[in-house]
Amino acid sequence: MHNAPLPSPSHRRRWIVLVALATILSAAIAVFAVVRSLGSSESSDPSGTAGVSVEISQSTRRLTPDEANGVIPENAPFSVFDRRPAVSRLDPDLRAALRRAAQAAQAAGVRIRVNSGWRSPAYQRRLLRNAVTKYGSEREAARWVATAETSAHVSGDAVDLGPYAATNWLSEHGAAYGLCQIYRNEPWHYELRPGAAGGGCPSMFPDPTFDPRMRR
Repeated sequence: MHNAPLPSPSHRRRWIVLVALATILSAAIAVFAVVRSLGSSESSDPSGTAGVSVEISQSTRRLTPDEANGVIPENAPFSVFDRRPAVSRLDPDLRAALRRAAQAAQAAGVRIRVNSGWRSPAYQRRLLRNAVTKYGSEREAARWVATAETSAHVSGDAVDLGPYAATNWLSEHGAAYGLCQIYRNEPWHYELRPGAAGGGCPSMFPDPTFDPRMRR
């Protein structure tokens, strides 16, 4: 029986290099798979928690003039976890209640989004001018848009929410979180009423012109 010839030193070195390269390639593939898995879970997570990391990164860039004034694009509502002024400058208790409600709604398959939150006085005045043009008079516009001096949005005490599934859910469950619809003609407008958790939300005003706060 003949013994097999021993590999030469050059063959042994080549074999060691090939094994090392294969090990490095396997490790790189494993790392790529983990990163891709994490990325896909964030992009598909509708709960808002994955969005928090996105919103944190937003705070590191310069705000546009509209963002600084609290403008939220009509076709791009914000998460309740957003860190731009429209959400971050809401009253802290209102913001906390919104986030608790959003988590509960998410568990029921409902996503709560912010269509309008805090607004600067300049933005509120712009909205009022547009409303006068749209409705034809200051009297009629007042049913929908408050002045900068009286608006609960300017003070950070009001938020407009959507979509319909969210406001429908809030009409049934919002009081448990102190979130109440204030005006019958605005099912999207919510404010914090802490006592609602025990006694329910107060009766709604037909529209803002019936609200004593609007007569200051």
